[in-house]
Amino acid sequence: MGYGISQDEKPHAICFPFPAQGHITPMLNLAKLLHHRGFHITFVNTEYNHRRLLRSRGPNSLDGLSDFQFKTIPDGLPYSEANSTQDSSAICESINKTCLSPFCDLISQINLNASTSNATPQVSCVVSDAIALFSVSAAKQFKIPIALFFTASACSYFGYLQYPNLMKQGLVPLRDESYLTNGYLEKTIEWTKGKENIRLKDLPTLLRTTDPNDIMLNFVFQFINIRNQATAMILNTYEELDKDVLVASALPDSSNPHHYTIGPLHMMVKQIEDEKTREIGSSLWVEESECIEWLNSKEPNSVVYVNFGSITVMTKQQLIEFAWGLANSKKSFLWITRPDLIVGDSAILPHEFVTQTKDRGFIASWCCQEQVLKHPSIGGFLTHNGWNSTIESICAGIPMICWPFFGDQQTNCCYCCTEWGIGMEIDNNVKRNEVEELVRELMDGEKGKKMKENVMNWKNKAEEAYKLGGCAWKQLDKLIKEVLLSNA
Repeated sequence: MGYGISQDEKPHAICFPFPAQGHITPMLNLAKLLHHRGFHITFVNTEYNHRRLLRSRGPNSLDGLSDFQFKTIPDGLPYSEANSTQDSSAICESINKTCLSPFCDLISQINLNASTSNATPQVSCVVSDAIALFSVSAAKQFKIPIALFFTASACSYFGYLQYPNLMKQGLVPLRDESYLTNGYLEKTIEWTKGKENIRLKDLPTLLRTTDPNDIMLNFVFQFINIRNQATAMILNTYEELDKDVLVASALPDSSNPHHYTIGPLHMMVKQIEDEKTREIGSSLWVEESECIEWLNSKEPNSVVYVNFGSITVMTKQQLIEFAWGLANSKKSFLWITRPDLIVGDSAILPHEFVTQTKDRGFIASWCCQEQVLKHPSIGGFLTHNGWNSTIESICAGIPMICWPFFGDQQTNCCYCCTEWGIGMEIDNNVKRNEVEELVRELMDGEKGKKMKENVMNWKNKAEEAYKLGGCAWKQLDKLIKEVLLSNA
């Protein structure tokens, strides 16, 4: 294994992702890398998402391997057979109120079985989503190391760390609802040496409340306090991309956890030789492979890929504006429309739009995004700027049109458009003529060409990080040696 540990002392990491698609996927990738480095893995999903995974990937898809197992715990919410992302506030509050006991019970059961059988070693460390604050208490209870994985972006991570200062300055919470629309969010605050100032509107959106008791606002403060009790914070990025915020986040502070930049994770996983481990999937929706066949019929760099991720919702009018903007651009497009994309309604596109674009448009409910982004026919990405989508787009060398919705997406959009030069923002109050104009610029314009040049540069730097022997692998090995094996 390379860490001075014999096979009969095999370390055992129990991994818990926040129960949403954008968190499960990177955590599973991290778990695969730890498995590749010799760890026994127990990957813990909530019962709700376990059922969804079995429906989307098949009844045997979570059988796992002898040393890569899947377990479940309840999420504390009422039983549901729905096939949609749970409300972020509700699931966040529920798991942190109710999951400590079942999580500890699971560890105890694993350890009890380990004492009577050699098949599974005792749990030796916890790797948990940074939003699952209860996991720190669990690790303390069992006296084992814990590493927290912040699955969103490094720039948004630094943004959340600013919240206490913003509150001290009286900038948040907002005085009243008018502050959302009266230009107040254009106010700038000090940021980093690389980017001196940033607007309030570019910070993670949980500050956009008038309620000092807002669940999610207060959760940020809880996260900051709990984070200081963890030894390690893992970030899915590479140093060249986020150098300014990584330096600023690691200020000299005795309570500050050490940061490990291990990424891009999805590209590191591709280098794992064990196909069985590599192919374990995490999609909560059925992926439609027909869209790849359709892309095969298109010219290189000719298709706009449109996907707003697993959480974003929009109004029916916004859907219609996007539709006619795409139609009027005259560009080919692949559009992923989740069944729950529209607030309180189904995502049904106008019949006239479907008829008019049938020869150059393909509409699917879900897809394998990595596969789509690396397809040679894709020339641009209309995205919500979730971190998985953003880093996957960078690694594929695809420039973006950015329509952020929630949380870290606004900060990711800011960095894409103003720092990295790989995106153009579209107004939240979307209009078809703006969609048409930006799509044409993305695919054919001078700014689009410059963005393509920039994103290829960032792609090359990512390749330097995740190649075998690169800094991402060195950071992984440091995490293992300094934290996960610190009790060994």
